[in-house]
Amino acid sequence: MNSRGGKAMDPNSPQWPPDLPLIVRFLIVVRGIVSDLSRRSDGTVNRCLLDLFDPKTPASAEPKDGVSSTDTTIEESRHRKQWFRLFTPSSSDEAALRLPLIVYFHGGGFFNSAPNSFAFDALCRKFSKKVPAVVVSVSYRRTPDHRCPSPYEDGLDTLKFLDDNAAVLPPAADLGRCFVAGDSAGGNIAHHVVVKSCKYKFSRLKIKGLVGIQPFYGGVDRTESEKALYKAPILNLERTDWMWNAFLPVGSDQDHEASNVSGPNRIDISGFDFPETLVAVGGFDPLKDRQRSYCAWLKSCGKQVKSVFYPNAFHEFYGFPGSQIPDTGLLISEVRDFIEKCK
Repeated sequence: MNSRGGKAMDPNSPQWPPDLPLIVRFLIVVRGIVSDLSRRSDGTVNRCLLDLFDPKTPASAEPKDGVSSTDTTIEESRHRKQWFRLFTPSSSDEAALRLPLIVYFHGGGFFNSAPNSFAFDALCRKFSKKVPAVVVSVSYRRTPDHRCPSPYEDGLDTLKFLDDNAAVLPPAADLGRCFVAGDSAGGNIAHHVVVKSCKYKFSRLKIKGLVGIQPFYGGVDRTESEKALYKAPILNLERTDWMWNAFLPVGSDQDHEASNVSGPNRIDISGFDFPETLVAVGGFDPLKDRQRSYCAWLKSCGKQVKSVFYPNAFHEFYGFPGSQIPDTGLLISEVRDFIEKCK
């Protein structure tokens, strides 16, 4: 496992969080308060409160930070509205190239955020510019209104749509070099979408790699990192338990195959043509032990996996102002290098 960012610090020490600017500390506190207030004990959410603190960024056909964006609707009915935001780098040199296609799933505990959320619009814009790549950021049905496996189905449907409707993509987009990626809950979705894709035959689209950025996995038994990092920001056991209870099929526990992907009810992928995988792990992420177990499981199934470790990174560090969190730049560089190597 690669290590980036220096020596990790004790989360129970007065210095925790590690060397964070005041604005980032303030935003962490606000996000925690909003998350706690919006999640009700009956499993419902206060969507108005969430939206109030989830600023949206409109699509921009005119290049912004070197990247243009447009929104495309796949399906709109009383059952679901499925759409994606397309990011395209605007440099003439990049436009002349065949660019990889990144299909991205945002985080948010399965119940929050969207492709047009400020943080995820900014993150996908960075990936599009820095890799460079054409990025499709997927809108999926959210819990508690839509439980597992709704977002997995939406993800596969998006890939099918792109395979059948290549004209919606810019000419530079290379369907033969598709990378499925996601962060946190989106990393969980990305994994399950790839598993479903292994059972489907696409006409033009070929998945070359999977990128899981601090993927959200769970399990009945607590890991050492979950118990030790109970004071870590963004995620704690009370929050993750609520998210799983709201997402998993009614009556299921966290050893369900959707949550504990390498646990007792895991799907056997040993015979699948599973792509090479990159997993980003943070030193102050309570889920780091589960992410490491996921990597070990992939290797035991004969799959290629690389993990990169950021000792001082907390969960969802990439969702804060990039100039304030140096590990965000390192992460984008790592994803770029991974994509370049997966020819």
